[in-house]
Amino acid sequence: MNISKADDNKVWLGVTNSIKWVLHAYVSANLIYGLAANDKEALLYSLESTISMGIGMANTGGLRKIVNRPRPTTSYPDVFNSYTPLATSNSFPSGHSTITFALATSASYQAGGKLYFSVPIFMYPIGVGYSRMRLGRHYPTDVLVGAAIGIGSGNLGHWITGEILR
Repeated sequence: MNISKADDNKVWLGVTNSIKWVLHAYVSANLIYGLAANDKEALLYSLESTISMGIGMANTGGLRKIVNRPRPTTSYPDVFNSYTPLATSNSFPSGHSTITFALATSASYQAGGKLYFSVPIFMYPIGVGYSRMRLGRHYPTDVLVGAAIGIGSGNLGHWITGEILR
């Protein structure tokens, strides 16, 4: 079975664009269930995930302004093909990686930190990070630093909800 380059790009665009609904669905599901079932833990999961992602994106936004690194498709248009309209934001660090790793870190804590839950949970942000490089939106260092910020933000969000709100 041959997969054309155009079909391959559609798959990676789908992965990269999935953050538009996956993150909201996870947070909303915890919030709705928590309210419907009067489950304080589910409400805290929703809040923890939101705090984690917010911390990550604030850090990523600040670093982008400081570093001011252009995207690969902007710097090397002959090497990297852009499959969507070019973003005007900077490349370093990857916001997609930051936010998905922040959510995965929170979800891993919420799953009890068990390896058989955590490994599949972290496959999602790994796939998103790869899609960002595959589509020419980010360099590997953008994705790695975004992942580190996301994991750190997830840990900080977990600490905040554990120490302050419980």
